[in-house]
Amino acid sequence: MSIQQYQAIKQGGPFKLVTATAPKPGPHEVTIRPKALSLNAIDWKNFRFGATVPGWPTVLGIEGSGVVESVGDGVTSFKPGDEVMNWIQRTQYNGTFQEVYTARDVVVAKKPANLSFEEAASLPIAFLTAAAGVAVGLKVPLPGLPGTEAINPAPKSILVIGGSSGVGSGAIQLLRLALPSATIITTSSVAHHAHLKSLGANTCLERAAQEDSAALKAAAPGGAGVDAILDAVGAAADSPAIYDAFKSDGPKLYALVLTRPGVQLPDGLQSTLVGGQNIIDKNPAAMEYLTKLLAEGKYKLPLKVEVVGKGFEAIEKGLDRIPQNSGKKLVISL
Repeated sequence: MSIQQYQAIKQGGPFKLVTATAPKPGPHEVTIRPKALSLNAIDWKNFRFGATVPGWPTVLGIEGSGVVESVGDGVTSFKPGDEVMNWIQRTQYNGTFQEVYTARDVVVAKKPANLSFEEAASLPIAFLTAAAGVAVGLKVPLPGLPGTEAINPAPKSILVIGGSSGVGSGAIQLLRLALPSATIITTSSVAHHAHLKSLGANTCLERAAQEDSAALKAAAPGGAGVDAILDAVGAAADSPAIYDAFKSDGPKLYALVLTRPGVQLPDGLQSTLVGGQNIIDKNPAAMEYLTKLLAEGKYKLPLKVEVVGKGFEAIEKGLDRIPQNSGKKLVISL
């Protein structure tokens, strides 16, 4: 059987629909026919700059939702016909921008019936990365998800940098779930403050506060600074004033989300570099946990979903919007 792949022929394009052989799942893999695809910053970076592209032409895309076509040996949680959402660790010809792609079963979850395919496609990677930032980076265990070590005592005040990102708004929800009485401070443009407070943030600061260590510290209880910082957007590399927001006698926990290659962690902090794979390594049931939280109403869509087009041909124009996008998840409907 053959399928259509939407290949990026070279760095910067063009894209071209190419006929290819349909993939077959290996052990602990499933093949998925997507109904919706999400567009992520890494897709734009790969297309424009070849950030993590092993060779050209290539199939981009790391996140989607759709219907299971087939399952490989050892897969027990899924069967053909299941509606699912997923992340994938992309290879040269296995991205989500094609008619059928392959994903490991541990990064696939059942799509809740009350979510559209477009909404479901917006969730996986931001959730996994947020969960890794909270549970692995800050060592705050997530209720009902074993496999992560706790720091004792737990942080009482946390600053989330980049609250209006998918990871930031997901982390706010997970922190509030795990630490009901903690003070959660976040930075974002004013337009997103009401939404972030609805997700669990106590205080929202304008993004410019990232350059003002006094403002960041003053927002903490007693103006003494925070115990922990989750940097969802890698802002501290360009705004070192963020590090001064720590409480002088606190644990100084710092979780940095991997957003670019060659990132260096600062000295003098309990710092951890995190990505979505880190939480899967700690607990392979992390995606099932997402489905559970959604079903229980304990996790909401972090970002408003905007469908920017239908069909593969809408992808390039959608990617062009990524650098200016804020507070939305851009999705392609298929």
